[in-house]
This record gives sequence, C-alpha cells and structure tokens, in this order.
Amino acid sequence: MKKISLPDLPADLQGIELRGLAYFRAVAQEGHFGRAAARLGLSQPPLSIQVRQLEERLGLQLLERRRTGVVPTAAGHALVRELDAFFPRYAQMLERVRAAARGEVGALRIGFVTPAEYSFLPAGLREFRQLHPGIGLVLHEMTSDAQFDALRDGELDAGFAMLPVPHRGLAWRRVLREPLLLALPASHPAARTGAGRPLRLARVADLPLLVFPRDKAPVLHDEILALFARAGLSPTIGQEAIQMPTIVSLVAAGLGMAVVPASLRNLGRTGVVYREPAGRAAHVEVGLAWRADDPSPALARFVGHWGRARG
Repeated sequence: MKKISLPDLPADLQGIELRGLAYFRAVAQEGHFGRAAARLGLSQPPLSIQVRQLEERLGLQLLERRRTGVVPTAAGHALVRELDAFFPRYAQMLERVRAAARGEVGALRIGFVTPAEYSFLPAGLREFRQLHPGIGLVLHEMTSDAQFDALRDGELDAGFAMLPVPHRGLAWRRVLREPLLLALPASHPAARTGAGRPLRLARVADLPLLVFPRDKAPVLHDEILALFARAGLSPTIGQEAIQMPTIVSLVAAGLGMAVVPASLRNLGRTGVVYREPAGRAAHVEVGLAWRADDPSPALARFVGHWGRARG
C-alpha cells in the first residue's frame, strides 16, 4: 500500500496516527495499561504496542513504567496537555464538516431588487437567520439584469430579481406578485382628488413619465408602456433612472410621474402620492433565481425557505 505523505509534518513524524495518540492519552490518564485497555475495550497487548510505536516514532520516552502502573515523563505530561486541547478541537472540526454537509453552516451571496427590500425580504431574512444562524448572508442590491449575469458567472449564489429569468441554467421560484401603482407629485391636482378610487391616466397625461431603462428591466418597462397604450395614450418620457428610490425621489421633486410596484409605498417618501390606475391591472413579479446545478447544501436550505420551485 502506498504511503500518504503529509506535507505539513517532518518526515520523521509521518505515520503517527490519531489512534496511537488517543491510546497514549488514555494510558496516561488512567496511570495503568490494564485500566486503559478496559476503558477502551481492548486487550492490553495491542495497546502496549501502539504506545511503544508512538514513543519510537517520536524518539521519546513518554511513560515511566513502574510495577504499580505508569507515570508520564515530562515529555508525556506535555503531550497530554496538548492532546487535551487538540481532541476537542478535532471533534469540533469534524462536526463543522458534517454541519456544512447538512447545509447548516456556510456563506451565501444574495442579490435583491428594491421591491424585495420594501416588501417580503426583511422579515424573510430575519426568519431565515433565526432558523439557520450558521449560514452567513452577504446582501447586494442590484438590478435584475446585473443579478442574472452575476448568477451565470458565479458571482452570486441566489438573487431576488424581476421575472422572467432570461438565462438557461437558472432555476427560479416566484416569491412576490404585486400591482403597479401611479406615483404622483403630491402637488398635482389629480393627487388630491378622488382618493381611494382608480385614477384615469388621461388626468395625468400632462406629466412626463419617469421610467426604468428598458435594457435594465425590459418586462417592467414594457408593462408600464402597455398600461398607457391600453388607455390610448403615448406618454412623454421625461427621464430614465435605474434605481426605483431615485425615480420616486424625482417624482417627489415634481419632475414627473412614475409607475412603480406597490411595495414602493413603504419608502415613506414625502411629496409623493400613490394611486391605483384605472383599467386592467398591471402587475410585476419578483422571483428567487439560482444556478440549477449548484450543489451547495446551504443554498438548498435558503431556496427551500422561500416556497416551491418553478421550472
């Protein structure tokens, strides 16, 4: 059988086994080969052989043999102290490995879009951390397109992004479906009348539309324009911005109106009024996406926390 070389050990220490160290420790603690053998469930001869081989490998006398038993030498006492510290750490290391295999420890990189941040994400993450305190989460706020690319390139482990998922090889599950609302400057007349009732888009046709670039959120962009098209309107695009809080801030500054997910109301931005648009409701969906072939047990636990997978 070919010997396995341990590069961190000097050549003269290669071949020292944990079993021999454990046997020596038991003998030193018991002060007697016979009592140590009984404790370990062994016969005495193989125990004596193991300890003798350890002494030969180290080139040291570890035990002073006496008629009444054994007493550790100075070197033996030093080795016992080291082993008393080593074996608990060794057991903890093996348990951490087992915990990693069970998905109980690890670190995950998670992306998210703004609607997730202002709806389900805070409570969901708080619950996940309570259930799985050994799994660390590193959160990154990113647009959906950036998340999909980062997932594909292995720079994220999972991401809460706007559906649908454009890349093959990514699995997903829907986490949120919410309506789109009109975000209006509080100073606009339409914001101050008919509260609680759907608002016809014709009443705000004078306002420029603040919108997301289509290359960053194509589904959301098209859904917003379709909302106006169904009302027979063609909005004037006033400004584009890639972050939803930025768009809401521009609305608050009176630079135009926007169509945003309902969860953006939780921003609490002053100077903005949210109204339901009249006509057929428009919605946006946020899902959790991840690489379908990722074997991480910690990721499996994270994915399982958010509902049922979709193809």
